[in-house]
Amino acid sequence: MAQSLVCADTVSRVSSVLNRNTRQFGKKHLFDQDEETCWNSDQGPSQWVILEFPRRVRVSQLQIQFQGGFSSRRGCLEGSQRSEALGKIVDFYPEDNNSIQISYPGLWVGVVCASKSCRLCVASRPAFLHL
Repeated sequence: MAQSLVCADTVSRVSSVLNRNTRQFGKKHLFDQDEETCWNSDQGPSQWVILEFPRRVRVSQLQIQFQGGFSSRRGCLEGSQRSEALGKIVDFYPEDNNSIQISYPGLWVGVVCASKSCRLCVASRPAFLHL
């Protein structure tokens, strides 16, 4: 099993929070390992999570969990590869269920996110998400 790149020094930002209620729906719930909580975004055409790591990281796998019925049909991972601007690295297509979804290494062949910042984008639905 892959080890999480998220640590105590990782800074996270999100595009929005449902009803601006950070206590109940905020980004802290992305990584709390509690099945009863998750980050809830507000409405909008695209929702995202930015992770700023204390050092450069190499992404080899993505584990994501949506609340059933609220999965995006398409997502992408962006990162900076030795530059300041974030650019698309890979697209992914999550299933619309509440199971933990793991993008297997085959998806990541040739993918390098040698970056301190990565952005996970999901399109056209509010997100109810655990990373």
